[in-house]
Amino acid sequence: MGSSILILGTTSGAGKSTVVTGICRWLHRQGVSVAPFKAQNMSLNSYVTADHGEMGRAQVAQAQACGVEPEVAMNPVLLKPGTDMTSQLIVMGRPVGNLHAARGWHRKQELLEVVLEAHRDLRRRFDVVICEGAGSPAEINLRSSDIVNLGFARAAGVPALLVGDIDRGGVFASLVGTMAVLDVEDQDFVRGFIINKFRGSKELLVDGLRQLTALTGRTTLGILPMLRGLEIDAEDATDFTSWTDVDPPRGDDLLTIGVVVFPRASNLTDIDPLIDEPGVVLRAIYRPEQIHDCDLVILPGTRATVHDLAWLRARGFESALRQRAAQGRPIFGICGGYQMLGTTIHDDVESRSGQVMGCGLLPVRTVFQSEKVVTQTQVTMPDGITVKGYQIHHGQVVVEGGRELLPGEGCIEGSVAGSTWHGLLENDLWRRRFLTEVAASTGRRFVAADSTNFAQRREGRIDALADLIEEHLDTAALRALLNESERAVLSHVTLGLQ
Repeated sequence: MGSSILILGTTSGAGKSTVVTGICRWLHRQGVSVAPFKAQNMSLNSYVTADHGEMGRAQVAQAQACGVEPEVAMNPVLLKPGTDMTSQLIVMGRPVGNLHAARGWHRKQELLEVVLEAHRDLRRRFDVVICEGAGSPAEINLRSSDIVNLGFARAAGVPALLVGDIDRGGVFASLVGTMAVLDVEDQDFVRGFIINKFRGSKELLVDGLRQLTALTGRTTLGILPMLRGLEIDAEDATDFTSWTDVDPPRGDDLLTIGVVVFPRASNLTDIDPLIDEPGVVLRAIYRPEQIHDCDLVILPGTRATVHDLAWLRARGFESALRQRAAQGRPIFGICGGYQMLGTTIHDDVESRSGQVMGCGLLPVRTVFQSEKVVTQTQVTMPDGITVKGYQIHHGQVVVEGGRELLPGEGCIEGSVAGSTWHGLLENDLWRRRFLTEVAASTGRRFVAADSTNFAQRREGRIDALADLIEEHLDTAALRALLNESERAVLSHVTLGLQ
């Protein structure tokens, strides 16, 4: 059976996902058969596997780093928040109901058994399984129901490394404090530290690292430098700072694209291919006044279509979008955003609101079905170009007019278009044509680059993460930890309270 290690973080955003991705690609480059694993993911960014299962996008990127096809065993439990208190529960790629934040964890033992079997399955088939934790293991209010951090590590017998984000400040306090609130059995599974996102001279940390070892009995395996632009498939919240670094345009003009950020916006990873387009400026939109100088407005997917439509109306977007459409200015809706642009939405499943009027900008109506559509998709355009994507939705869209966006899919009416497909913008040729048409309709002298290859750029980012691991992490110590047959006895950290 293959070996395994768990990467924890002192906080959300400490860099667990990127560290796991880098380790996975580094091992893959060494010829090791490796797979990623995250026992439980809470994310609105999901993907559809070849066998029509749903899993978190971060583990899809990690599977790519491993050179293997993503599968639901790599993310056996996925929670997709619908409100602040409830999430859709997806187990081994299939929706099984809703989980309430305060009452749902009576299923912990059942879910832990699913998680452990998925992990064992991967270890039987791969030499190494690199696991990712969630949030922080110091969330002591959740420890009794934990199946993804040290609760998983203890049940599976997997050692862990703890990542701290030095860019936030207080990294030594975060590492020591995290250890101090863990019980001694949990502490035994934390074998060392990684400091992430460092800027400056490492000599400045020498004394701090020495004291960190003295306080905890654990060494630091590496100090990873801050390198922006390497984020891949955010687990949930999108880092909008990555939208501000724009390559120079190929034509005379920039193209400004506004993305309306709903409270429950999902699969914002659909926008990622636009980040690398020279001359494309992306803007996160929260108020209707912000759309007026945008060349294109995108309404992305959402986990709560009717509720986010109500948010859209309450903020005054509906009249602004109608005015924009009347002026012939482009609007594009993806999945839930597409449904909002239609005439009616009948929802007895997600929000149980019955029939709700849409924005009326596309001749389509949506009827929510209890059976969720989860599938990969592919069509051939009239000129022979193949376009791929995937669908994740309860709402079945019925097209009652307009033109097709793709053969048998989507709708165009005037300057407004929509599609149920996620991943559409990842298709390089289709994306270039789409941007060229937007530019033409707005009079912008924007030229879509003919050399931008989204898949290659993703590969380049993953390789850069592997380089980071190889150059700045003690990979010999990492290998020793993976091959550890018996845990060494390490000291315990206490709060010093009487």
